[in-house]
Amino acid sequence: MKNYFDLKGQTAIVTGASTGLGVQMAKALANQGANIVCIARRENLIQEVAKDIADTFQVKTLAIRCDVTDTAMVESMVDQVMEHFGRVDILINNAGTGAVAPAEDITDEQFDNEMNIDLFGSFKVARAVAKKAMIPATYGRIINIASMYGLVGNKIAGSAPYHAAKGGVVNLTRALAAEWGKYKITVNAICPGYFYTPLTKETLDSDFFQQNARTMIPEERYGNEGELDTAVLFLSSPNSAYVTGVNLPVDGGYTAM
Repeated sequence: MKNYFDLKGQTAIVTGASTGLGVQMAKALANQGANIVCIARRENLIQEVAKDIADTFQVKTLAIRCDVTDTAMVESMVDQVMEHFGRVDILINNAGTGAVAPAEDITDEQFDNEMNIDLFGSFKVARAVAKKAMIPATYGRIINIASMYGLVGNKIAGSAPYHAAKGGVVNLTRALAAEWGKYKITVNAICPGYFYTPLTKETLDSDFFQQNARTMIPEERYGNEGELDTAVLFLSSPNSAYVTGVNLPVDGGYTAM
């Protein structure tokens, strides 16, 4: 029998792997045998996550503190991964933030911060991983975590910088897919809808958002833990070699309406 999602012996970098969706995706990859590199700014958390993954899934792990907005730190991080594992097969570009305020009240600093982390940060990590690991190996799977808000606007929670940055990630995905296809590197994006994370729980549990979910989401609910896993595994698989430049919504149908 063929395991289409077998990742044994591969190395995956997951940014934003200290909490929430980043941890869930790292565990999904480890479940299929991939060695995991946990990247985030909070070293104590990624050390805990890396140890938990190693103990649970019996794979090799590495935790490296890295701010994706700092080019020197990003370059050094990839060098450390190459020194430790000798390869990077999968990159999950998940580090991100989200400023919420009416557009007319958004500050320059909020907009700059959003673009630097979500868009420019994703590019910096992809650039370093491609140049140092994937292009020389003529193989790679890059998965950018965008958002359904990178595909549409919204009326209920003003977050113009987030929409702009994630929209940039959506088209950056297409641009990199077009450029790096000749190196057998696929570049795709996942556009999650509303999922519970430590950052979103309070907002999603509000009566206003609960009512909105029933109105705006065909499945009339938020995403559950684990419901991103198969999308990540599909796009990480060596067997998905002919899928590139795709932005895959995992949103309960939100963007279908």
